[in-house]
Amino acid sequence: MLAALDSHLTDARPRALDGWRRALVEFLYFGVKEARACLFVGLFFAAVFLVPRAGLLGIARYDVLLLAALAIQGGMVATRLESWDELKAVSLFHVVGFALEVFKTSGAIGSWSYPDAGLTKLFGVPLFAGFMYAAVGSYIIQAWRLFDLRIRHHPPYPLAALIALLIYANFFTHHYIGDYRWYLAACALGLYARTTVIFRPLDRDRRMPLLLAFVLIGYFIWLAENLGTFFGVWRYPNQLGAWAVVHVSKWSSWSLLVVMTFTIVANLKHVKARIHVPE
Repeated sequence: MLAALDSHLTDARPRALDGWRRALVEFLYFGVKEARACLFVGLFFAAVFLVPRAGLLGIARYDVLLLAALAIQGGMVATRLESWDELKAVSLFHVVGFALEVFKTSGAIGSWSYPDAGLTKLFGVPLFAGFMYAAVGSYIIQAWRLFDLRIRHHPPYPLAALIALLIYANFFTHHYIGDYRWYLAACALGLYARTTVIFRPLDRDRRMPLLLAFVLIGYFIWLAENLGTFFGVWRYPNQLGAWAVVHVSKWSSWSLLVVMTFTIVANLKHVKARIHVPE
């Protein structure tokens, strides 16, 4: 069923549409493709919101969420909605995200915490937590295929990789030597200022600045983070007594993390062949 839907969504044959009808149909197809690209995200966060805090059948909530994430990921590979190469990239996102979680929740840092018990907690972090980062990578991978994304004027790969590494390092080092996110954001702005993403909602190519895509994705992750803390999956120190909106500064952090995630996806072999790097 999903294969048939994907085949229809990626069918780029010209449609006889003009004016407001074309605008409306392209908008609807854009929404459907976005929803389809969020398959892993939607299923995973549905589990996050639906599994009771007390768990299911005597199994702790964090353990149930890990089983759910593994089942969703395994199902996507088994049904060829993701390739093995893409699974490797998603696994890398999991490892990178889990390492960040361990550091941020450590006693010395205490940026946030996972208050509930679970058998699958390692260094105080439930193993399912890495899938929240993997979900972002899965979305980008799926969107790339469904929208037939192409990137114009991508910055040189060594510079893109360097800024991605510095962004990741700043999540750790800002606790000791100061927060340089805005300097890194300025560097990313300079690197990607000319970069354009070409996408196909229906049968015609459309364009938008890649930087705008980073900011928009970061915003929706920030919204999801608010939902996650509202349901008590994890909590920031200021939310332990009563829930409060996650500080808007996290939006910038997530947007920078999207830059790093995009860099990893862009280095997949089947994607690199379709990216224009100016000489």
